[in-house]
Amino acid sequence: MFIKRERLIVPLVFMLMLTLSGCLNTPDGSAEQATANKEWKPENQPPVEIWFWNPFGGGEGDFAGQIIQSFNASQKQVFVKQLRLESNEYYVKLSTALSSGKGPDVAVVHADRILPFVKAKQITSLDSLAGEAGFDFRAIEDANMRDVIFQGKPYAVPIDTHFHMLYYNKTILQKAGLLNEDDTPKLGELSPEGFIRMLRQIQTKVPGVQPFAVNTPFFQEPFLDLYYEAGGDLLSPDMTKAAINNEKALSVLKFYQQLYANRLTDLSDKTPWDSFHEGKAALWFGGVWEAGHHLSEKSLQAGIMPLPPIFGSPMHWGSSHTLVVPAYVKKEKRLAAMTFMKYFSEVGGTTWGEAGHVPANRAVVQSEAYRQMPYRKLFIEARHHVKFAPQSDKYTAIYTTLSEDLQSIVLKGLDPQEGLAALEKKINDILAY
Repeated sequence: MFIKRERLIVPLVFMLMLTLSGCLNTPDGSAEQATANKEWKPENQPPVEIWFWNPFGGGEGDFAGQIIQSFNASQKQVFVKQLRLESNEYYVKLSTALSSGKGPDVAVVHADRILPFVKAKQITSLDSLAGEAGFDFRAIEDANMRDVIFQGKPYAVPIDTHFHMLYYNKTILQKAGLLNEDDTPKLGELSPEGFIRMLRQIQTKVPGVQPFAVNTPFFQEPFLDLYYEAGGDLLSPDMTKAAINNEKALSVLKFYQQLYANRLTDLSDKTPWDSFHEGKAALWFGGVWEAGHHLSEKSLQAGIMPLPPIFGSPMHWGSSHTLVVPAYVKKEKRLAAMTFMKYFSEVGGTTWGEAGHVPANRAVVQSEAYRQMPYRKLFIEARHHVKFAPQSDKYTAIYTTLSEDLQSIVLKGLDPQEGLAALEKKINDILAY
């Protein structure tokens, strides 16, 4: 049971040191800041300054920035500076920072990437810190907490669940005769064959648009959505063997190959998310974090709904952003970091919910402020069917291999049966290492 404490108390000796030194070290790589961090010097003793590293860009970054600004304005004990890194380089630079002992004081880590950092003792457990900062982990959804507890201790504060929804263009569907009076799509028979028939109707009646924009550049995501619908798993229950080479995976790959072969989707589309946003595609499996972008565009006339159970179940891919504290962070900054994480969860959760993610804080999700946002009840419904990644310290390597091999199957025309057999072997090699 955690001991609650109302506020962060900064040790007097540390505050005196700060007063004498007059400044704090900036983290390695600060030249790569996406936005300038302005110096803030109160008249009296300065606050504890901490660096927050994250990969949030675009709309996500704007909402994260709002949370940081509101936190800094809410009190004078802690001041947060942020460093935004490109998502494709984020984990390389974070891993280097954690290994070298110089970098962020609090950082974003996806739930499926935490375990290697825990095993390497590069991030700290948060149970005692939570008690000192007055944060109760029981406020977080159970599904989110399962992925951040190791040997009975929490190592991160989950801030959301994110996953895909079905976005649809109402104008295109109306022209195709596939829009109901309540502006929901007529999807027809919910099966691979039924879905293809519906797409063919769009193709026939509305030529010149993609019936379905598929995320081919990141094909592992739409693949996992439907593979999990089919009841598939990546690993065996004991997580010692690959479980990907089966009829379920094969049927999903053949389904997508049919879409490409019949031009129901464009294999060469490098930015399918833009194709949908520009009105060039009827349907799109997009992230909840895209909701504000697509649904606020008045000329688009877009709608949103949970992914249809094309392969038999409502289960689908999903993940979670979490906040962690590196093991090298000193005591005073650990407390400051935990105070910021508490604020992000309890107060900033509503703002974060505006970005599209479903907040992990139970009280935020149950609040009227969140539930009155457009489509959030659909998001909450869909969240219950998220299948998180297997809790393996090899998952990052497995996911990279999965991504690369699926690209070979869909882009290079590799036989899916041969491709799955090769993928199975590679995953087993990773697990055996």
